[in-house]
Amino acid sequence: MEWWQILLSVAGGLLLLWLALIAALAWVSRGQAEKVKLIDALRLGPDVVRLTRRLAADPAVPRGVRIWLIVLVVYLLLPIDLVPDVIPVIGYADDAIIVALVLRFATRHAGAAALDRHWPGTPQGLQALRSIIGLAH
Repeated sequence: MEWWQILLSVAGGLLLLWLALIAALAWVSRGQAEKVKLIDALRLGPDVVRLTRRLAADPAVPRGVRIWLIVLVVYLLLPIDLVPDVIPVIGYADDAIIVALVLRFATRHAGAAALDRHWPGTPQGLQALRSIIGLAH
């Protein structure tokens, strides 16, 4: 496999994961009175990537949490998945579910203050992320 094919595959996988996060957000927010704006939903993917990087680099975050965040990034970059990506919908939904579970674990062990401190996006985007990972308040 050529280097550009690998790069294109990683970019395509990240794009599809981003779309899966947006779909999860739409599903979670369907019963809420205040709907998430489209711009906040579109920014969610890049903001989650920056959040993960910032949490993993923060020495105040427990080591076990940082290790899980690094494992998450490696898992997302590897071409091997629990559910193959060629299976429509479910193939990328497993990635979105794993991201949500690891971020929920990280927030519960590092504290909501760490999530608030490292969130690079808008307050509405943070609220959307909290809804997806089941920590809305």
